[in-house]
Amino acid sequence: MKPTILSPIGAAIACLGFAATATQAQDVQTVKIAHAGPTSGGIAHIGKDTENGVRLALDELNAQNLTIGGKKIKFEIAAEDDAGDPKQATAVAQKLCDQKVAGVIGHLQSGTTIPAAGIYNKCGIPHITTAATNPDVTKPGYNTTYRLIANDNALGAALAIYAADALKLKNVAVIDDRTAYGQGLADVFKETAKQKGMTVVASEFTTDKATDFMAILTNIRGKKPDAIFYGGLDSQSGPMLRQLEQLGLGNVKFFSGDGSCTEKLPELAGKVASVANVTCATGGISVEKMAGGQDWKKRYDAKFPGAFQIYSPYAYDATMVLVDAMKRAGSVDPKVYVPELRKTNYKGVTAQIQFTDKGELTKPAVTLNAYKNNARTPLN
Repeated sequence: MKPTILSPIGAAIACLGFAATATQAQDVQTVKIAHAGPTSGGIAHIGKDTENGVRLALDELNAQNLTIGGKKIKFEIAAEDDAGDPKQATAVAQKLCDQKVAGVIGHLQSGTTIPAAGIYNKCGIPHITTAATNPDVTKPGYNTTYRLIANDNALGAALAIYAADALKLKNVAVIDDRTAYGQGLADVFKETAKQKGMTVVASEFTTDKATDFMAILTNIRGKKPDAIFYGGLDSQSGPMLRQLEQLGLGNVKFFSGDGSCTEKLPELAGKVASVANVTCATGGISVEKMAGGQDWKKRYDAKFPGAFQIYSPYAYDATMVLVDAMKRAGSVDPKVYVPELRKTNYKGVTAQIQFTDKGELTKPAVTLNAYKNNARTPLN
């Protein structure tokens, strides 16, 4: 076969074609959005759930072939594990600042989010937490810090009001894990319970790494509470429910916040009968009641089968909120698009999202949940 010989005109056209392809490739700008949370350790399942929400959002955004500021944009995730440890969280935050990511979804816990927030603010990178509920997260008023769910003031109060008004409970024992999240939530519950005329018969604390609560629960048993409130995560609530059963306290009502209110709680509790006595609060509405939530859940389950816990729709929306601000600003540079975040009015899966000047939702919702046949079920 004779070799193909291009004419001078054909060669010129071919060169132009190669140049156009190279120009198109150069016009695609890679933009990194980070997820920071615990993807190892006892609550890795919750951290992976939020990371999955970010991944789903970025995949769907990339399918749109977006152009921002005249450039085609390809989003990539920068996934970092903070292991639920404040020191590791600050190291992760500095690493993401050094990498000059465009924005961060995270962190998961108040104890990791609060110290990381100052670092993000210093380097000018916005972050949106989808789970950290301590009011102190937004207290500094950083224009880089946002929260996509109700805070502890709403969650703790809602649980105490339900215990007093709906269940007519009189005596309650309170336990917290000494983290910013757990202790903050417990304090709000305790104060509201007292205001509603309930008696706090015991106030105990543990750690977010403990699994043996027999001594604490034995002491509480002598106080004969109608209910126990636990400020902490499902990795402790599960074993605690098993040990309540072992001590003959299986009929005592059990209250906790969103960190315990996961799909995995019954499994962590060994599916003991006391799971049926759990009432837990989440900041937001259940995915079943979200506008478009069921369709979103189908897409999530198709991509991450069996992984859904609680926060992934909020992580998905948080990612979309960042990109919405970028589009309105015409830039992926945080210095340019951060001012647009305060002006957000975005119709997400979880809600119509708007922020106060502190970075809180203007209309946060709270859902109370129970477990029926070991499945989390909304009460409202």
